[in-house]
Amino acid sequence: MSQELITLTRDVEAVIVPAGDKVTLAKGERAYLFQSLGDSHTIVVNGNTFRIDGKDTDALGLQQAQKAAAPAPPASSDKPVTQEDLEKQAWDAMRSCYDPEIPVNIVDLGLIYDLTISKLGDNAFQADVKMTLTAPGCGMGPMIAQDVQNRLLSLDAVEEANVELVWDPPWNQAMMSEAAKLQLGLM
Repeated sequence: MSQELITLTRDVEAVIVPAGDKVTLAKGERAYLFQSLGDSHTIVVNGNTFRIDGKDTDALGLQQAQKAAAPAPPASSDKPVTQEDLEKQAWDAMRSCYDPEIPVNIVDLGLIYDLTISKLGDNAFQADVKMTLTAPGCGMGPMIAQDVQNRLLSLDAVEEANVELVWDPPWNQAMMSEAAKLQLGLM
């Protein structure tokens, strides 16, 4: 993976990977752009890895991409959304979430164990997700879970979204899709 050298154009809030602690990186700091996936960026500054939220793309001297976070839901119509359609939209939305250290979406990594869509009313649904992490001690867990919740809530018909971190069964590489294994050179 190529790493582009950049200079921060302003002070920016960042999260230390994998600890999950928030810090402020100073304007003028030199960094290597490790990856820009979903709606976040991973940079390396002085050997330390940080996650930068997509809303702060300008601090990296980059143009903010067209909203890559969640796929645009179909245009509103009088036709009610079905649970099956919404489930597909939810899986697609979760595919736009990434672990800041791994350039594969969390669905293909096998981190999503369960998605349940429940009807709340006319065109109103609740999404419940059980997900895990590649390592139980990862401090990025709450942030990744929040990304999943935000993506689900961005879908028009989702009124409530709950994301639960679970550890059973423990994650292992066998849970990854073949595409993810190929992308990471494991096949």
